[in-house]
Amino acid sequence: MPAEPAALAVTVTAHGPERAVVAIRGELDYDAAAVLQRKLSDQMALGYRHLMLDLSQMPFMDSSGLRVVLELIRDIGQAGGRVLLVAPVPAVRRLLELTGVSLLNPLYDSVDDAVRSFSDAPAQ
Repeated sequence: MPAEPAALAVTVTAHGPERAVVAIRGELDYDAAAVLQRKLSDQMALGYRHLMLDLSQMPFMDSSGLRVVLELIRDIGQAGGRVLLVAPVPAVRRLLELTGVSLLNPLYDSVDDAVRSFSDAPAQ
C-alpha cells in the first residue's frame, strides 16, 4: 500500500519588520491549498509585505497550489511588496517554468540568495 502524502506544514521566520520566510513542507494539492492560503493571508495581516516561499521541502504542487501562489503574488504586489520563490524541487520548478510564473518571479536557489536580493534591489 502506498504511503499517505505528508500533511502540509508551514513555518514562518521573520527577517525584519516586513519580510518573512515561509517554509512549506509537504504536498500542495487541493486539500492543502486552503490551509496555505489562510496562513499566507495571516502573514499579510501581520504586516509582512515581502514573503520568501521556501519550496525546498514541497515535492508536489497541483493547479490548486499554483492558484494560491499566483493570488499571493497578485495581492502582495498590490500592497507594494514582493514574493520570492526559493529552491523549488524539480517537479515544482518545472510547473513554475511551464506556466510562466518563473518569468515574472525569478526562482532563487537558497533563502540566503533571496534575502540578498533585497539589499541588491533599488529602494522603493
